[in-house]
Amino acid sequence: MRLTTSYFQSVAAALHKAGIGEPVLVIDQDLLDQNLAQFRHDLPAKMAYRIVAKSLPGEQLLQRVARKTRTNRLMSFNATMLAQLIRIFPQGDHMLGKPLTMAAVAAFYAGLPRALKAAGQKVHWLADTPSRLRDLDAFAASQKLSLNICLEIDVGLHRGGFEGSVAEALAVVQQSRHLTLTSLLGYEPHLPKLPEIDDWPQKAKQASAARFKQVFDEATTRLGAPATRHLIRNMAGSPTFRLYRNLDLANELAAGSVMVKPSDFDQKLLQRYRPACFIATPILKVQSGVRLPAHELAETVLGAPAAGRTLFTHGGYWMADPVYPKGLGYNDLYGRSSNQEMMTAPVRASLRPNDFVFLRPRQSEAIMLQFPNWAIYRGGRIVDMWAPLPVSV
Repeated sequence: MRLTTSYFQSVAAALHKAGIGEPVLVIDQDLLDQNLAQFRHDLPAKMAYRIVAKSLPGEQLLQRVARKTRTNRLMSFNATMLAQLIRIFPQGDHMLGKPLTMAAVAAFYAGLPRALKAAGQKVHWLADTPSRLRDLDAFAASQKLSLNICLEIDVGLHRGGFEGSVAEALAVVQQSRHLTLTSLLGYEPHLPKLPEIDDWPQKAKQASAARFKQVFDEATTRLGAPATRHLIRNMAGSPTFRLYRNLDLANELAAGSVMVKPSDFDQKLLQRYRPACFIATPILKVQSGVRLPAHELAETVLGAPAAGRTLFTHGGYWMADPVYPKGLGYNDLYGRSSNQEMMTAPVRASLRPNDFVFLRPRQSEAIMLQFPNWAIYRGGRIVDMWAPLPVSV
């Protein structure tokens, strides 16, 4: 998408009209809906979709994504957010996207309201080692619980998950009266990042698929075909979901960030998706020239201040890059600030205090929880204010 001056001027006018004068996250609902429609189009026939909740961490946002994509499946990455999501989606199908400590698992169940106890037993808990499985089994036995288990398979990322045979893990499940294998997870965001050397991306993709299939076949041999016929086979993420064209390998795909498309997802596979999320923050001060602290003491050595204009914004130091006004940039010599960010602009840039500057986040989960309010922009107006979920890590 070409981010035009007129687009940002329209959003800025809408923010002013809405009386917003502090940093705010802006979600363009029209572009969000276009991305959701594109995603539905790209999803293979009969493929299930699981929302990566950490990448879209707001109740109203998640409800809209769930409704538009017709799914009740969500993926959480910490016990706090899992508890939040079970309250929002008590009938949802919840899966962990990373293994948790037993202290976190215990805290989740201890804090779960009685009315949600049944929902809490439907969670798919991620296990990456036989020892974690044994810990989950012991915990379930002590609490008289039945737990659903998802085995994390290392399909090439090498960040975690089972390597080699999963026979020991399958034996733990098979011998347990409290654990049921319900799913396999293979995450492969490294695939589109590999250099085009000696056909590495294609070879890595084939190796990833072969590894995942090997584990599925091993589970089928060990547990029997009836036990794995309805197994959830979850793969992908926003960078890779378009690599899957059928249900031969995965029958469920996970994605989240692509719906608002931060800049880390400017990839060839995602060209049809549009940035739908920005940071807007007002300018507090504008100065002529680019002056550094104590520069005036050394002008005879360093010369006059550099040409251009300097501005200071309300807040800063976000994981984001300036996109409007054109030519706006950070100053490496001055440094970054989360209180008043210094930026520089061309001499002719029209900048005044109270004007908004816009930045594009590089990620969504690293940014969205930092803002107490999200301004929802649609049709030239701010039509609503949404709030993020309480902070969790």
